[in-house]
Amino acid sequence: MKGIILAGGAGTRLYPITLAVSKQLIPVGDKPMIYYPLSVLMLADVREILLIATPEDLPQFRRLLGDGSRLGLQIEYAEQAHPGGLAEAFIIGADHIGTEPVVLVLGDNIFHGHRFSDVLAEHAGHVDGCVLFGYAVHDPHRYGVGEADAEGRLISIEEKPASPRSNRAITGLYFYDNDVVNIAKNITPSPRGELEISDVNRVYMERGKASLVDLGRGFAWLDTGTPESLQEAAQYVSTLEHRQGIRIACVEEIALRMGFIDADACHALGKAIGKSEYGKYVMSIAREFRG
Repeated sequence: MKGIILAGGAGTRLYPITLAVSKQLIPVGDKPMIYYPLSVLMLADVREILLIATPEDLPQFRRLLGDGSRLGLQIEYAEQAHPGGLAEAFIIGADHIGTEPVVLVLGDNIFHGHRFSDVLAEHAGHVDGCVLFGYAVHDPHRYGVGEADAEGRLISIEEKPASPRSNRAITGLYFYDNDVVNIAKNITPSPRGELEISDVNRVYMERGKASLVDLGRGFAWLDTGTPESLQEAAQYVSTLEHRQGIRIACVEEIALRMGFIDADACHALGKAIGKSEYGKYVMSIAREFRG
């Protein structure tokens, strides 16, 4: 399965911060925001990843992540010069996707919950249609909202509805079979001139091949697109890490536990940034893993 991180956009809701730096490179806790969606793909056992960003921001992502080999990954990069909608990611990434299924994750979304890797593994690799992930919110009128039947099949999609039929917001994590490339190429741009992900999902729904997985209570989904939500995310991450002594979205630890790298390689990554608490944590995980 191939992976795509969409990290484009100007981050206008975070101005003036994002006048100087990509939104997805802003720190959330002790790591850049992009680590969180990257960790989702890694937990789904996806190792071939395309990162899509603006031409101005791509050099910074390359400097941070390189080709991914230090984490046992293969990371490539592509430009989205102008906002063309989420579904444009499948057109930009068509060569990367090839004949494989694909998982798309938005660069400003944070997911965290118990046994999340099991949820991802259940749906990765054998997608027939599309799998979306719903999250209960108290203000569904602000989101794209999905409604599912008793078997979990998607039966309606509404964009920012005045009277929502469900309180399940559709999150920024999407699993698709390979048909998504042709579907994205054939949908009509919306009045704002963008290829909307909801239109892609609607095609799958009409085929009876769209499902909505409820992430459930006790799970956290955070969209960091505003100053308030960014602060909430940082507080959430910092609180859990401080109380539990762990690091959320520590990509070096995930690479080690997923078998992408060995303990020596993990320790070397930590040692390279060993003056930071993050680096010391990575080294401690490597030592613990060695036994």
